Amino acid sequence: MPGQQLLTELIKDMPAGERFEHIVKSIRTSFNCGAVVLLRLQGEYLRPVAVSGLVTEAHGRKFSLAQHPRLSAVMTTSHALRFPPDSPLPDPYDGLLEAQPGEALPVHDCMGTSLWLNGERWGALTLDSLTPGTFDQSRIDELDSYRPILETAIRISMLEEEIRGLRRVRLDGAGNLATGTEADNEIIGNSSPIRQIKKELDVVAASDLPVLLLGETGVGKEIFASYTHRLSTRAARPMVYINCAALPEHLAESELFGHVKGAFSGATSDRAGRFETADKSTLFLDEVGELPLPVQAKLLRVLQNGEIQRLGSDKTRHVDVRILAATNRNLKEQITEGAFRADLYHRLSVYPIPIPPLRERGQDIPLLAGHFLELNRTRLGLRSLRLSADAEAALQTYPWPGNIRELEHVISRAAIKALSRGAQRHDIVTLDCRSLDLELPTSRHHAHATGEDSSDSLLKAVQGMPMKEAVKYFQQTLVLHELQQQQGSWSKTARALGMDPSNLHKLAQKLGLK
Repeated sequence: MPGQQLLTELIKDMPAGERFEHIVKSIRTSFNCGAVVLLRLQGEYLRPVAVSGLVTEAHGRKFSLAQHPRLSAVMTTSHALRFPPDSPLPDPYDGLLEAQPGEALPVHDCMGTSLWLNGERWGALTLDSLTPGTFDQSRIDELDSYRPILETAIRISMLEEEIRGLRRVRLDGAGNLATGTEADNEIIGNSSPIRQIKKELDVVAASDLPVLLLGETGVGKEIFASYTHRLSTRAARPMVYINCAALPEHLAESELFGHVKGAFSGATSDRAGRFETADKSTLFLDEVGELPLPVQAKLLRVLQNGEIQRLGSDKTRHVDVRILAATNRNLKEQITEGAFRADLYHRLSVYPIPIPPLRERGQDIPLLAGHFLELNRTRLGLRSLRLSADAEAALQTYPWPGNIRELEHVISRAAIKALSRGAQRHDIVTLDCRSLDLELPTSRHHAHATGEDSSDSLLKAVQGMPMKEAVKYFQQTLVLHELQQQQGSWSKTARALGMDPSNLHKLAQKLGLK
């Protein structure tokens, strides 16, 4: 791509993500290659921020520098680096290029360059091709010439977002982006509901208002709590976590507020509770709806005046704690039943945020799947781990009653099964629909095995949904089931459904399937 065209992208008024997408697509066209990926450095990982030419699930992966020697080599050089077709180093995108869907083809030509911002490594740009000889010395020199312009695009985009107030980053003492174990707990998803929640959390995080996260089991409420804490003014201290459902009633008060020596049998020394540990930080009360009523009353007093009393002591201690809470219960119903205090509910729910179930986030399923595929690839020491087209369709069709946690377990189990059935670690391992072992609502096999009609199975899946949501779910199920039958071919799916291909693509986008 001519440098002038890159400069044109810099002066367009658009969000950083959109600008980056324009740039990688233009570079891919200019270099006539299979895929171009812009990656952001986060600790010891590189995460894609703009992608052109990879399958959708690859967008949700993050690549460990320790696990990917090509990316590590790119990040340690100050110029463009090419890996020839006979390079012994595995390519991180083997089996992930979208050029020939359904085929697990290795990358045959690759090059990349590191990108720097204010004297610090920011990330990398990689280019990949299935055709040997795509990149020669002239292409390497061309990529080197683009690097200063790319770094300028990054610098401008970062400044624009900071000015607009769209980003809040926590810096360490040296002025670098803070990293650590908490940074691994990131919200993965680009669906409309998730974007809206992140916008709200970006704003409320800066306050000390209590936030109540509501949602089904497995939707990732703890990750949203971690995200909120990392953007808060208390981020320099670790967030303190406590699972209220795991607290026996006779120990709950001691665990939360601490105790003094001799307060009860076995109390051999003074011990601080979680509130004291979280002083000047954030306390996350997971499954807060499980707290016993007597403990709820004492928790309310702490929220009202910021003072605690250790069990067995008459001395009060002041604590400065920001409360985040989460529950999968309907607390309003519990109040009616007398199982939860109304005054405590109002204290905790100053800013309630419902987290949508995975079935309402269809657009995010491939990204989450990619994240778990990369985790398992690393854990099992595989060269490459990917999904077949029918497996991708199955993931979209399944209603996910166990939400993200169930998705993680399904992929982990399928990866282990693949190895146990003879897959080799140096292969490009592909997980197909059968290896996922999902009972799909419209599956004829499932209907035959259970003795129920597939329509009955579908009706059970949408039971209790509002009409609009049920119709959307049926459309998603129908389209994805046919897509699975057609081995991932959208054109064949359109013919099977009697639709114009362009109309099917529009419907798929509306349903969050693309």
